[in-house]
Amino acid sequence: MRVTVLIGPEAPGDRALIEEIAGAELARLSASGQVLAADDAPALRSLLAAPAEAFVVLPGPQAAARELMTGPGPHAARTVWLDLRHTGPARVADGAAHIHGRGMDGLAWALRHAVYRTRHPARRVPYGEHPDQWADLRLPVDPRRAGAEPPVAVLVHGGFWRSVWGADLMDAAAVDLAGRGFSVWNLEYRRPDAHGWAATTSDVAAGLAAASAGSGPLVVLGHSAGGTLALRAAADAPGRVALAVSLAGVLDLAEGDRRRMGNGAVAMALGGHVAGVPDVYAQASPIERLPLGVRQLIVQGAGDETDFVDMGRRHARAAGEEAVLLERPGGHFDVIDPGSAIWQAMIEEIFRLLS
Repeated sequence: MRVTVLIGPEAPGDRALIEEIAGAELARLSASGQVLAADDAPALRSLLAAPAEAFVVLPGPQAAARELMTGPGPHAARTVWLDLRHTGPARVADGAAHIHGRGMDGLAWALRHAVYRTRHPARRVPYGEHPDQWADLRLPVDPRRAGAEPPVAVLVHGGFWRSVWGADLMDAAAVDLAGRGFSVWNLEYRRPDAHGWAATTSDVAAGLAAASAGSGPLVVLGHSAGGTLALRAAADAPGRVALAVSLAGVLDLAEGDRRRMGNGAVAMALGGHVAGVPDVYAQASPIERLPLGVRQLIVQGAGDETDFVDMGRRHARAAGEEAVLLERPGGHFDVIDPGSAIWQAMIEEIFRLLS
C-alpha cells in the first residue's frame, strides 16, 4: 500500500529527518509512500483531496490548517493526524485518528497505525459514553480455524499510564492474534493522568466484561503499564479469565514507586506515593494480589530495563504454580512485535496453556 505524509504550514520537524523516518518505517511495513509539504491551509486541503490509500498529516499550529482535522471528505477515515508536541486530545473527523506528544518517534507510530488500520480494518466498539471508552474489534481472519467458539484476546496497552500513549501501540499484536484465530479486543481506556486511577481500572474491568460476553476462553494481555492493569483485572474477575499475560509488565507497584520508574509514573497514576496511599497500591499491584486465582504467563525480554526483568522474575517466583515465566532475548517492545522470537515463543506457550 501507499501512504502519503503531509507536512502542514509551520509544522515543526526537519523535513529531511521526516523523510528518513518515513522511508525506513514504510520499508519495514512493506509499504511505500511520499512526503509532501504545504505552505498554507488551502494547499494542505488540496493535497488531502488527492488519491491515496492513507495519509499521515502533521497539521502544524495554524488554526486554518487545524480546522481541516474535523472536516468531512473522502480522506477523513484514511487519515492519522500527528502532533509531535503534547497538544492534548484533538477532535478529528469520524473515522480519523489523532496521535500527539510522542515527538519525532510519533511519526513511526503514526505510520504503523495508518498501515494496520487500512490493511486490517477493525470495528470500533464503545463500552461506555466517554470518547476513550472503546475497543477496536478484529474477528478471526479464518473462522474455520477458530471453530465455533473462538478464543478471545483482550489487549491492554502500556505507556506508563500517560495519555500520549494509546491503543495503537497494540495494532500489530492485534492483527497477528486475529490471524491466529482469536477475536481480538484492542482496548482503549481513560488514563489516570487525565481522569484518575479509579476511572482507569473501572474502564479496563468494563472492557473486559464486554469482551467476555461470548463463550470462548478469554485471554487478557497487557504490555508494560498495561500488564499491571491486565493482571489486576484478572484478579478482580478470576472466573472470567482463562489466562492473564504480562508483557514486560510493571508487576510490583510499591517497588516501582520507590525506584521512581518512568520518572515518577507510578505515583502519578495511583494518586500518591506508596507511603501516602498504601491501600491503593495493595489493591492495584499484581504481586501484592497473589494468589490471583488465574493462570499467568509472565513474558519478559532479557534485554529490557533491569527493573522490568527483576519484577518479572520476582512475580513469577512468588506466584509459584500459578505462573509460567518466559524470559528470552529482546527489549521492551519486542514482546509486542509479532516479528520477534519472543513473541513467537509466547504464542506457542499461550496455546499450550489453553489446551
